Amino acid sequence: MPLQNIKVVSLEHAVAAPFASRQLADLGAEIIKIEKPNTGDFARHYDKAANGMSSNFVWLNRGKKSVELDLKDKKNIQLLHAILKDSDVLLNNLGPGALDRLGLNVQSLHEKYPHLIICSISGYGKDGPYSHKKAYDLLVQSEAGVLNITGTPDAPAKTGIAIVDIASGMYAFTSILAAIINRGNTGQGTIIEISMLEAIAEWMSFPIYYTYSGEEPKRSGVDHATIYPYGPFTVQNKEKLFIAIQNNDEWKIFCEEILKDKSLINHSKFATNSDRVMNKEELKGIIEEITRDYQKADLEKLLEDYRIANANFNSVKGLINHPQLAFYNRWAPVPSEVGAIQMLKSPMNFNNIVTAWGDIPSLGQHTAEIKERYRTEVYDNH
Repeated sequence: MPLQNIKVVSLEHAVAAPFASRQLADLGAEIIKIEKPNTGDFARHYDKAANGMSSNFVWLNRGKKSVELDLKDKKNIQLLHAILKDSDVLLNNLGPGALDRLGLNVQSLHEKYPHLIICSISGYGKDGPYSHKKAYDLLVQSEAGVLNITGTPDAPAKTGIAIVDIASGMYAFTSILAAIINRGNTGQGTIIEISMLEAIAEWMSFPIYYTYSGEEPKRSGVDHATIYPYGPFTVQNKEKLFIAIQNNDEWKIFCEEILKDKSLINHSKFATNSDRVMNKEELKGIIEEITRDYQKADLEKLLEDYRIANANFNSVKGLINHPQLAFYNRWAPVPSEVGAIQMLKSPMNFNNIVTAWGDIPSLGQHTAEIKERYRTEVYDNH
C-alpha cells in the first residue's frame, strides 16, 4: 500500500480532520487517533443510527487506532512527543489556540521535528479578524454565502451533507500527500494551514465569478441555476425523472422525439437557453403535459435512445441499492464493536495499488498497544 510506512497522529474530532485521516488510512497509513478519556471524539455521540453507533463516526473512522489520552497530564504530553518523534504527520482540527494551550506550538514542533508534516484545519485561519471564532460546517456555509445560493427562490437551505468539512478534509488530505512527496525530495517536513472558509470559497468560485455579470446567482431549488430544461420532471404515478438539455442540438432532438412538437424548437420564448431559463415556468408546464403520460422506465429508455442526459431522482436507499455500485461490488463488511457494518469501499480505484478498510475502533481500543510501544521512552524513563 502506498502509505503503509506513514504514521499519522491526529488530534481530531467531528468531520474535517477525521475525513482527511480516513483517506490516509484507506491508503495504508497508520492513524493514531488521540481521544479524550471517557467521552472520546464527540462525533461518537451524534446518533445511534448505525446499529447503535454514530453514523458520522462509522463513516469517518475505519482503519484507525483509538488512543485515550488526557493531554493535560504532562506524562501523556511526554508520550505524545515520543510518538511525534517517530511519526510522519501531525493532523489536527482543534479549536482556536488549543494546540498552544497544550504546549504544542506549531512552529516549535516544526523546529524540534523537522521531518514532521504538521497540518492544521481551522475555521478561518490562524491569524486575522476571524481567527478566534468557532467554526462549524453550517456556520461557515452561512459565512461563505453557500446558503444564499442554495434552496428555492423563496427560502435558502443548507446542503444535505457537510460540504465545508468535506472540502476542508479533502484539501488537507491532498496537501499532506503533496508534503510527503516534497519531503521525499527535500528531506524536510512542512507546515500546512487549511481554512474551512478558504476551502469552501474555492468551491464557490463559479458564483464568485458569475458576479462579473453584475448579479448574484439566484436560488433555483433542484433546477439548474443557468440551464433549462435541467431538473426533475413529473412522469406517471407522480414519480420524478431528471432531464438535462445542455445545448440547442439536444433541445431540437428533445422537441422532435420526446415532446413531439417541432414548433417549440424556434419558438420566441424557447429558442435559446437564455430564453428557456427566462420562461422556465411556462416551459415546465408544457414539458410535464407530455412527460406525465410516460412510465418512468419508458421515458428513461427513450431519452437514452436519443442520448438525452437523464437521472433517477433517487432517495438515499436508492443510492444504497444502485445497480452501478452493485455491479462494481462497492460494499464491504467492516468490523466494529457492534458487529460488521456494510460500508462503501474507497472511491480511489487503482490498477496496481491496494486500498483497505480497517476496523472501526472502540474508544481507547489501542491505548495499551501504543503505551507499550513507547514504554521504554516514556514510562520507564525516570
